[in-house]
Amino acid sequence: GGGGGGLFAGFRALGRYSGHVPHVLRYHGRHREFYVATAVGRSVHTYNVSNALLQDITCLAADRMLIFASYGDVFHAVARNKEVVHTYKGHKARIHLLQPFGDHVISVDVANVLIVWDIQSEEEYLQVVFDKATFAVSAILHPSTYLNKILLGSEQGGLQLWNIRSNKLLYSFPGWGLGVTTLEQAPAVDVVAVGLVSGHIIVHNIKFDETLMKFQQDWGPITAISFRTADGHPVMAAGSPVGHIALWDLEEKKLISQMRNAHSTAIAGMSFVPGEPLLITNGADNAIRVWIFDGPGGTGRVLRSRMGHSAPPTKIRYHGQNGEQVLSAGQDGTLQSFSTVHERFNKSLGRGSINKKKSKKKGLQHDTMALPPITAFASEVAHQSDWDGIVACHQGYITCTTWNYQKTSMGIHKLRPEEFSKNKPVDIYATAVDITSCGNFAVIGMSTGRVDVYNMQSGLHRGCYGKERAHEGSIRGLAVDGLNQLTITAGSEGLIRFWKFKTKDLVHSTDLSSSPSGILLHRDSGILGIAFDDFSISVFDIETRKIVRKFSGHHGRINDMTFSPDGRWLITSSMDCTIKTWDLPSGCLIDCFLLDSAAVSLTMSPTGDFLATAHVDDLGIYLWSNRSLYSLVSLRPLPADYEPSMVILPGTCPLEDVDVAEGEETCDEMIEYDSPEQLGEQLVTLSSLPESRWKNLLNLDIIKKKNKPREPPKVPTSAPFFIPTVPGLIPRYAAPEQENDAQSKVVNIGVLAQKSDFYIHLEEALSTNKYAAPLNVLKDLGPSNIEIELRSLAPEGGGSVEVMLSFLRMIGMMLNKKYNFELAQAYLALYLKLHLKIVSSEPSLLEEVSRLSTQLEETWIHLRTLFNQSLCVLTYMKSALL
Repeated sequence: GGGGGGLFAGFRALGRYSGHVPHVLRYHGRHREFYVATAVGRSVHTYNVSNALLQDITCLAADRMLIFASYGDVFHAVARNKEVVHTYKGHKARIHLLQPFGDHVISVDVANVLIVWDIQSEEEYLQVVFDKATFAVSAILHPSTYLNKILLGSEQGGLQLWNIRSNKLLYSFPGWGLGVTTLEQAPAVDVVAVGLVSGHIIVHNIKFDETLMKFQQDWGPITAISFRTADGHPVMAAGSPVGHIALWDLEEKKLISQMRNAHSTAIAGMSFVPGEPLLITNGADNAIRVWIFDGPGGTGRVLRSRMGHSAPPTKIRYHGQNGEQVLSAGQDGTLQSFSTVHERFNKSLGRGSINKKKSKKKGLQHDTMALPPITAFASEVAHQSDWDGIVACHQGYITCTTWNYQKTSMGIHKLRPEEFSKNKPVDIYATAVDITSCGNFAVIGMSTGRVDVYNMQSGLHRGCYGKERAHEGSIRGLAVDGLNQLTITAGSEGLIRFWKFKTKDLVHSTDLSSSPSGILLHRDSGILGIAFDDFSISVFDIETRKIVRKFSGHHGRINDMTFSPDGRWLITSSMDCTIKTWDLPSGCLIDCFLLDSAAVSLTMSPTGDFLATAHVDDLGIYLWSNRSLYSLVSLRPLPADYEPSMVILPGTCPLEDVDVAEGEETCDEMIEYDSPEQLGEQLVTLSSLPESRWKNLLNLDIIKKKNKPREPPKVPTSAPFFIPTVPGLIPRYAAPEQENDAQSKVVNIGVLAQKSDFYIHLEEALSTNKYAAPLNVLKDLGPSNIEIELRSLAPEGGGSVEVMLSFLRMIGMMLNKKYNFELAQAYLALYLKLHLKIVSSEPSLLEEVSRLSTQLEETWIHLRTLFNQSLCVLTYMKSALL
């Protein structure tokens, strides 16, 4: 799941609920519940979610068990709301109609080919090609109780009834001379509602080919029809391309009511829940709504809804410290909060409005009171339960608004300078806002270079910076530090100014090389990110008031910046469609990934686990997980000629489990550090063996006495259950002992003893002078086995003087290389204890031992000097500094 440099992996999308594809309703017999499925981009969402398909879904249908979804010329069957169980390939053009049909499913493509498939075997049962000029299939329906028959509607207006089993055209209906957009089965057998391009609905009996009633809507073609079957109300609802719904009484043949602006775009799908007064609608405005008909007048009210932005988000910011809410302002004029935990915690704070009360009265029809979209906002949780905690400025608009997260609505204050309270100038508008960390003050910058402070609780003006204005040019960004000491403002004329927050005095002014397009302050560390109109980025330290880093590498306008919570990374997004991560301590680019649409805004979670992005012409908000938290990611600088790879935006369902193996490939240059045997020649290195392996080698006899059994062991009567093994780390089977009772038990061990591995290695080392092998054998043995090995070096134990000499040389090598230092001491001590008599009588051994003795002494004196030095420094530090 890794992306470009591998730092961020696509996780999932938020705020996507519905597209232009009509939803489907299915009844689950076992659960006794109705489920709604909608197509969102590449995923099917089921509400009471699913794996993404490869492309955006264009058509959706469902039967009792499966949901069918198509894209391009392929369609799939999805089971258990998530896994794709069947794939149907055979069309040459884009599929636009799907109709499940018992054990079969029918699909029609835009080239006018109709294919009947066997659902289980995925094989074609039948293929019919229609002539596009005379009968272009535009709607399909299986009339209830009509066995093996389907009704097709055409763009030319005619209808045809086919028997699919025998592949016969049974009847042609002349139609009404207008294209058929939708067909729907009425509650009565033989009766079908036909929606036309003109906005007419014909309720027709197909058995006798006669029209029962006609209705007309003025809002363009009929997009969807549904009949209400519940509680004896014969009602028909029809949807339109402008988002209105009309409800007709079928008994009295008249319009009951209109639900205007049920959606802000075309009604894509509409279905009454059988047996209940509920209507489900969805549209391309990214909303699903459930309407309940329980009031007088026959109109529905919204019972439940899931909605995101109906136009792309323009600015997103994490809200609060837990990293669970993302505030998002969209081109649709709304401010919404999306939960990263569960969509049931989502909130919409509504649309900005000049006068809430007036616009409520007028209804949403033509809200002349609506404010333009929010371009920038700032939020703080410190006092959000006491008063408004969000301040926002709007596109080309002088007044800033406040919003209340707790009450999920627009706030009570309209913030603008006094002199503009009567007349609103056209060319002066607010460009930047910030809110202090205590939540008490809002600072607002204007296009004229003016910067004002307001109180968030009262909405009162608390002064402005500079005599008339803070800057000559327009304000491109502003920030207040974490302790309300400094206000930092950036003007388009190329200056950054520092002001005392309370007294409003100018403290310092810095001239930048070019005009800044935006600034961002990391309050905890006092680091200021500055984006420029020439696509470069500078990092400014507000303590020393110096530019500390400069980054260049974007090839388009920098849209947004965000810091990681610890302030180590600055992440930037640009119109060049890349997102780059700059490591501030090293001053390097450490990650870059390319997307097919530019990120207009991005924000990093205060907990550091996710990066959220919003994109050009995209309704969703995308979460990317920070892979450095849970896997090994290379944070090395990227080469200058680094070409980022294209990354696909994540789907709406979290990836079940990111395949680790796949992730490892992306960071092939990252090698895990493996410590060498010894860091430096002059250092003394200890083995990493536990103390029990060497510390008690000299006291083995005492330990053995302590562990002596109280009574002698009984001889086992039969063969052992476990085959006996030789003790040691690597299990090896023991050779069976010959039991020969006649022979005497006293045997010269030297004759029978087999040469051990250790012994053989030592013998070889006499000629090769390589002592690593015998040492490694010893390191694997336990204390008592080491003693046995050392005992058997002596001639009476089956050994020889040469091998004893070889052992001393091995110790010499260990002391020389200065590693496994403590083992060398322990092994030598045991050796001397066991073989002192032989060593003293053999001149070759004596010579080797005296050589070792001087070597030991030198190393020890060197070590002792170092110990003493360290102890001295330590004692001095303790006494001098306390």
